[in-house]
Amino acid sequence: MAQISARHILIEHLYEAQDVQKKLAEGESFESLAKKFSKCPSKARGGDLGSFGRGRMVPSFDEAAFALEVGQISQPIRTRFGYHLIQRYE
Repeated sequence: MAQISARHILIEHLYEAQDVQKKLAEGESFESLAKKFSKCPSKARGGDLGSFGRGRMVPSFDEAAFALEVGQISQPIRTRFGYHLIQRYE
């Protein structure tokens, strides 16, 4: 089964996710922004979720993560947990 490795930043509101997107576009590192803004315990690891296969995450997250190219960052993805910015790194 194909696996990918990704990190994410979980944020409560869309406008907050858009603010973080701007910071990413200005060159701030994904990991430092995750540590600063993410509401997920993974923030301690810079948002790193490690490797996972299809079906391990909630459907909208799963679909978005597997659609990314390595190094690419998603648009804000809404799940029941909030809004995610996802970065695929493998």
